Order: sequence, then C-alpha cells, then structure tokens
Amino acid sequence: MSIDQRLAELGITLPEAAAPVAAYVPVVQSGNLLFVSGQVSFAEDGGRITGRLGEDMDLAAGQEAARRCGLMVLAQVKLALGGSLDRVSRIVKLGVFVNSTGDFTDQPKVANGASELMQDVFGEAGRHSRAAVGVPALPLGVAVEVDAIVEVRD
Repeated sequence: MSIDQRLAELGITLPEAAAPVAAYVPVVQSGNLLFVSGQVSFAEDGGRITGRLGEDMDLAAGQEAARRCGLMVLAQVKLALGGSLDRVSRIVKLGVFVNSTGDFTDQPKVANGASELMQDVFGEAGRHSRAAVGVPALPLGVAVEVDAIVEVRD
C-alpha cells in the first residue's frame, strides 16, 4: 500500500506546504536524511492555532495543534520528495516545542498529537525518538512548533 493510499484510508488530506516566513528553507537533504524546519500550528482553514497551554488552551487543543504541525511536516517532506511520501523509510526524530506556562508539565502528552500521527501513517517506521519542550513563546504566537529528521530511500 502506498502512503497516499494509507492517508486516504485514514481520512487524512495533507495541507499545501507552507512557504518560509523568514531566511530559511523548509527542508534540507544531507545524504539519506531530510531535516525539516520547524512547522507551526495551522488550522484546516489556514489560520494559525495560537495560545498557551496552561493558560488559554487545554490539552486536547494542544494535541490537535501538534497533529496539525505533523501534517505540515508531512506536506513539506512530500514536496521535497517530488510529490510522494513512498521514499520515506523512517521518521527518525521529532522536536516538539509547546508554548506553555511555567507550571504546565504535559508537553509530552501534547507532543503525542504529532507522534501518533507519524505512527498511524508509517506504522513501525513512524516510531521515532523525540524531544518535547515547553517554551514561553513561539513565532507568531502559535501554540506548537514541530521539526523533524526523516530518513529516505534512494
């Protein structure tokens, strides 16, 4: 089964890959690794998902924001690979940054929104190492940002 078929089976439509908003590129390939720049939380309608966990967002909303970041990571990888995710051999690592208050400690649970997406899409190859970090602010006021390292086949 192709990854596009798997996405359809899961009822997932990837967003259009977002253009960079500063002086960086969305994806850099070095050898068989893709380094995906941080992707911020965009809602289905294209608006930003903003807020702070522990202040004006609950855990479920944070998990959805992380999932939306994960979808954008996949969109960027698909674009970098010429329109297909079938060359992905493994999701190596996710870095998940959660805009949160000092007393909010469920960053790993928020990060599961992106992690579980990768496992749903890629199965065992979607299991990855991860960092889940709370930060006092993120670009554009977004709730979550996710970067990734992805291994690809030639």
